[in-house]
Amino acid sequence: MESLRHLAVHLAVDLAAVSLLTFAVYYPRHRRRDLLPAYLALNVALFTVVAALAQVGGSGGMALGFGLFGVLSIIRLRSDAIQHEEVAYYFTTLVLGLICGLPNLRLTHAAAFAAVLLAVVYLADHPRLFARSRRTVVVLDAVYDGPVELRAALVSRLGEPMNWTVMEVDFVRDLTVVDVRYREPLEPRGKIAAAPAPESALEAA
Repeated sequence: MESLRHLAVHLAVDLAAVSLLTFAVYYPRHRRRDLLPAYLALNVALFTVVAALAQVGGSGGMALGFGLFGVLSIIRLRSDAIQHEEVAYYFTTLVLGLICGLPNLRLTHAAAFAAVLLAVVYLADHPRLFARSRRTVVVLDAVYDGPVELRAALVSRLGEPMNWTVMEVDFVRDLTVVDVRYREPLEPRGKIAAAPAPESALEAA
């Protein structure tokens, strides 16, 4: 009975931590509802596997290691639909389930580790951190003679480029494909104030 109560408290800490991560941090910032079930199911599944394997006596440590290796090996994170910051949330849900699922870890330590993970993800993915930094792939309808001309073209279209990589140059179609990291300008480009009409045009003939 004591072990069940101990496991229930750890599960409550795990669910509270992963709920904060997904519903309070991830979804308000990225708005991808399709990944919420994946994060929650992955976290609870890993918690269950760790808690179950930890009950095995004798070779439980080896069984735990092979079990975790098997669980992690079936997860595919190479999909083009998943961004790097979303991969970070994946690994955070994994670690939360792993930490909270260890029955021999003191509850205070598990809660402290979970709080540190949540704080790090919250700050590292904060919208105000490098808020003007952007990344995009640009297709330019020209082939440039050098980096100076290419940089000028990027500045006129995007803003101040911090770094870029030329991915493709097509001399037949006159195309240049560039993966660029740039700093968004403070004022939106192309925003031109409407000039007042001349008074003479408003006067009746």
